[in-house]
Amino acid sequence: MKYISTRGEAPAKKFTEILLGGLAPDGGLYLPEKYPQVTRAELDDWRNLSYADLAFAVLSKFMTDIPAADLKQIVHRTYASGNYRNGRADSDIQQIVPLRTLEPGLHILELSNGPTLSFKDMAMQLLGNLFEYVLEKQGEELNILGATSGDTGSAAEYAMRGKRGIRVFMLSPYGKMSAFQRAQMYSLQDPNIFNIAIRGVFDDAQDLVKGVSNDHEFKARYKIGTVNSINWARVSAQIVYYFKGYFAATQSSDESVAFSVPSGNFGNICAGHIARMMGLPIGQLILATNENDVLDEFFRTGVYVPRAANRTYHTSSPSMDISKASNFERFIFDLVGRDATTVCELWTKVDAGGAFDIKGMPCWHDLPGFCFASGKSSHLDRMKIIREIWQNFGVMVDTHTADGIKVGLEQRRPNLPLICLETALPAKFEESIIEALGRNPERPAGLECIEKLPQRVELMDANLEMLKAYISAHAMTY
Repeated sequence: MKYISTRGEAPAKKFTEILLGGLAPDGGLYLPEKYPQVTRAELDDWRNLSYADLAFAVLSKFMTDIPAADLKQIVHRTYASGNYRNGRADSDIQQIVPLRTLEPGLHILELSNGPTLSFKDMAMQLLGNLFEYVLEKQGEELNILGATSGDTGSAAEYAMRGKRGIRVFMLSPYGKMSAFQRAQMYSLQDPNIFNIAIRGVFDDAQDLVKGVSNDHEFKARYKIGTVNSINWARVSAQIVYYFKGYFAATQSSDESVAFSVPSGNFGNICAGHIARMMGLPIGQLILATNENDVLDEFFRTGVYVPRAANRTYHTSSPSMDISKASNFERFIFDLVGRDATTVCELWTKVDAGGAFDIKGMPCWHDLPGFCFASGKSSHLDRMKIIREIWQNFGVMVDTHTADGIKVGLEQRRPNLPLICLETALPAKFEESIIEALGRNPERPAGLECIEKLPQRVELMDANLEMLKAYISAHAMTY
C-alpha cells in the first residue's frame, strides 16, 4: 500500500514513511493510492471478531509494510480490555466499544471507555504504540506538535507520556475548554509533556501547527511529527469502529445503517466516509455541527467558507468549536475525482483566507452519491436532547453526543437504523450536565477532584516565531 498527497506534488510513500510526519511536503494530506475493498465474504468473517482481531483485519489492509506478527502484537496490546476500564460500570468493557440500544433502530456506539474518557483514545492509544515501534526500529526520536480543541490533547498526552524518545508539545485555546479538559492536560507532570495555551481559538492553534509543518528546514532539524487528525494513522484506526458498530447493529451484511457523527475537524466522519468507500454498507453519513456550522453550510449549499477566529463561537460543545476543518481536504480530493490540481486551486483560496463554491463544478452533482446529510445543533437543542435521553432511557450523554443525536434523528432516512457515535463521557462537561439535568454526572474512580491537581501550562500569543523559539528551547535536538 502506497500513500499519495491530496496536492499531487509529493512522492508516493509507504505507511511507516508517512506515520511520523503528518502533512505531506507539498502541504497536502496523505491518502491511500486507492482504497482497499472489503468483500462480502470478509464482512461475514469479520462479524463476530473481537475488537482487537477486527482492528488487525482492517489495519492490515493499510499498514502493509509492518510485518503481520508485529502489527498483530501492537494491535492486541493497544485494544486490551484493561486499557478501557474508565467508562461506565454497566458497559460491556470486554467489547471495547459496546453498542447501547436506546430503542429499536436507535443506538449509541460507546467510544469513551479509554483513559481520557473520549473517542480520541481509540486511535491515539494505537498511535502511541505505533510511534514507539517505528522509532525503535529506526533508532530515532521525535518531537510531537499538536493542537486540540479539547479531547485530542489529553488523549495524545496520555498515549505518549513516558514513551521513550518522544516529547509532546500540545497547543490549546486559552480558556476555551471545559475545566475537566484543562485539568486532564495541564495536571500532567511528565517531563516529556509540554502544554501551551494559545490566546485565540482552536483554528489559531491549528494554523500554528501547519505553519511549523510547512517550515521544512525547522521540521527536519527538530524531527517534528504530529498527532492531529491530519495524521493518516489516526484516521485509519477510526475506520475500525465503524465496522464494529455496523456488525453490532445488524444481523447480516445485506442491511444498511446510518451513522450520525458530531463533527468539527472532519476526521471522525472522514473515517466513516472511507469505511463506506471500502464497501461497508453505510446508507447515510450524517454530519452534525454545533453553532460553528461551516461544514453543514457546505453540504447544504456547496459553499465552503472557513471563518476567522473572531467569528468562531465558543459553545457548550467546545471540541467542535472549529471553523476550518483540516480533514475536509481528504474528502474534497475524493469528491473531485482525486484531481490534485483542483484541490490545489481550491485550497489556495482557503489558505489565503477565502472560500470556494462547487455548485458550478461537475462534482456538485456527484455529492449525493457520497451519502452525506448534515444539520446543526444549538445550545438549547443539546440541553433538550440531554434531558430527553435521560428521562426516556436513563442514559446520560455529553453535549457533543447530544448534537449528534439531535441532527441524526432529524436527518436519518426512514427504516434505516441510526448509530450515533459517542464523543466523550458527560463528566468532561459537568457544567452543561448540571444545567440540563440539575445533577452532577458520575466520574470514574480517581478523577473526582482532578481540577484541584497542580497544573503546568505555558501561556502564549498566536505567534509562529514565539512557538518555534519555545520548541527550540525545549525540544530534543539532533
